[in-house]
Amino acid sequence: MQNLDAIEIKHFKRFIIMKQLQEIVRTHILKLRSEITPLYNHLLGHSKHILLNSNESPYNKPYNRYPDPLQARLKAEISKIKAVPVEKILLTNGEDEAIDLCYRLFCEPNIDNVVSIAPTYIMYKERAAINNVEYRAVPLENNYLLSANKLLKVCDKNTKIIWLCSPNNPTGNNLIIEEIEQLLAVFKGIVVIDEAYSDFSKHPVFRHRLEEYPNLIVLNTFSNVWGCAGISLGMAFANENIISLFNKIKLPYNISMLTQNKALEILSRRFDIEDWLKILLLERNRVMRSFAELPFCERVYPSDANFFLAKVDNAESVYSFLLSKGIVVYMEKQCTNSLRITIGTKSENNELIGALRQFK
Repeated sequence: MQNLDAIEIKHFKRFIIMKQLQEIVRTHILKLRSEITPLYNHLLGHSKHILLNSNESPYNKPYNRYPDPLQARLKAEISKIKAVPVEKILLTNGEDEAIDLCYRLFCEPNIDNVVSIAPTYIMYKERAAINNVEYRAVPLENNYLLSANKLLKVCDKNTKIIWLCSPNNPTGNNLIIEEIEQLLAVFKGIVVIDEAYSDFSKHPVFRHRLEEYPNLIVLNTFSNVWGCAGISLGMAFANENIISLFNKIKLPYNISMLTQNKALEILSRRFDIEDWLKILLLERNRVMRSFAELPFCERVYPSDANFFLAKVDNAESVYSFLLSKGIVVYMEKQCTNSLRITIGTKSENNELIGALRQFK
């Protein structure tokens, strides 16, 4: 009887979540059928079938076949590592596709708006412009801290998404957990937390709280700690109802077979990744200390990412000088006189510090 009660409660919660989603998802998308057919799901894992249904070439196996549109093997491995059920995982062509899908799923062009912190990852704003959605940027507090109340004050009945990035790009710091929790509890739309750099931090992650917050979407990527920016593979974690809707509107073969295979290979090298991470964090601390000692450096901000933000006397001059030495950093225009420095190898970091010590 207890099991039956638990099942009934689960179905009731699913009903409530779907009811809430219907109020914020674009109406026409709710009526769409999934592009991923039941036949394909049936054929998965049955290579003995004679496949004459997709106009594929019979030659050059295995690349003559379209890739698995649901990436079943890859999601199973990600599920083990990230401790998120498979049905709560969406894989995308880089995080940027996931960002774009959020706009296409939730925001009516020229009607709805989104709210975001500033400064932050520029793609939230760029995809808003492309999707004809109003973008409302709310400056972070001193030391780039988050104020939930400030964000909530600019929300209205047409605000569909709040964008957060933690650790934040370009500032490098984690956002205050209690402020994020307040947004998730109070805001009636979708809260997206971009955790692209969370592997470099010891702070708790929100992907393990999807049951607690059905309006939560968490983004992640293979580009940073996994060292696979070249395959451009992003992840979105959300309750299964949201993932099901994403699967309706994503391109059916958005992740190539080559990308899926490379991701599976890198996931099998977890010990290498752990070694890379230890070295990178030591280098981050060393480079930040060295940078702080430079005479033209006004401040180095704390970082929980694989980069740090530094305020200098004249960012444009420092940037140009480094470029003349063959070293490319990022001049962060969202922050006054600031440079964003990505941590490289030990030898690359030594070249950077050596060049900066020559700057006058």
